[in-house]
Formats: sequence, structure tokens, C-alpha cells
Amino acid sequence: METHGGREWFVRRLTGSSSAKTYTCPACHRPIVPGTGHVVAWPVEKALLSEDASEERRHWHHDCWRRLR
Repeated sequence: METHGGREWFVRRLTGSSSAKTYTCPACHRPIVPGTGHVVAWPVEKALLSEDASEERRHWHHDCWRRLR
């Protein structure tokens, strides 16, 4: 777990070897193409209108996630 923006986050760092889908980074809005290492993060506590925190799971470039701190 890591703390960012006053919230606790579950964080997984992926090598990209198993990704087959293109994701959009929420920080820079640029694509994360298959095969690219990146961070997957979701809050420990769900947002008020979410059914569960995993709905808020997002894929980030490593550098974008680091800058969030």
C-alpha cells in the first residue's frame, strides 16, 4: 500500500509482459500500449458512489504515478 493525495492505495507494478490491452493513463491521458511496464493502483477505501474500490482501478505510467506523490 502507498499513500497519495491523502488516500491509501493498493499498488501493483507490472512488467508489461502479460498486458494485451491498451490503457489510458489518468494523469497524462496518453496510451499505455501492450508490453509496457506500468502501475495499476486502486484506493483501499471506495469512493462514495462506487460499489467497490476495484471500480476505481487505474493504469498509470511509472513516472506519472511517481509525480502524483
